[in-house]
Amino acid sequence: MELKKIHHVAIICSDYEKSKDFYINVLGLKMISEVFRENRNSFKLDLAVGNHCQIELFSFPESPERPSYPEAAGLRHIAFSVEELAAAVDDLLSKGVEVEPIRVDTITQKKYTFFADPDGLPIELYEV
Repeated sequence: MELKKIHHVAIICSDYEKSKDFYINVLGLKMISEVFRENRNSFKLDLAVGNHCQIELFSFPESPERPSYPEAAGLRHIAFSVEELAAAVDDLLSKGVEVEPIRVDTITQKKYTFFADPDGLPIELYEV
């Protein structure tokens, strides 16, 4: 078996409309499809991340909160690459998103920062 790339990342949100707005209007992801699954009382929104990956945004009633701080075992965060980190940070700040100070990766010397989605999911921007 040879894994080729990550196809998608699935995220369960607590407020579907708020998260949908965040991922589309704040982060600028493009909608691929949106389905309401009546038997699960759940929306599934597929969003394009560039041409190579997707985010599946789910709404499930009464989902438990995700432990984030202190760091819990499991998936830590999702990261997006950007061409110019300072411009991306300025864009987020102009939309009211709180962003951590820009740091430099001590191994690669690349710049990166973190912010959170409406449910507190850590999201990293990494300058390429």
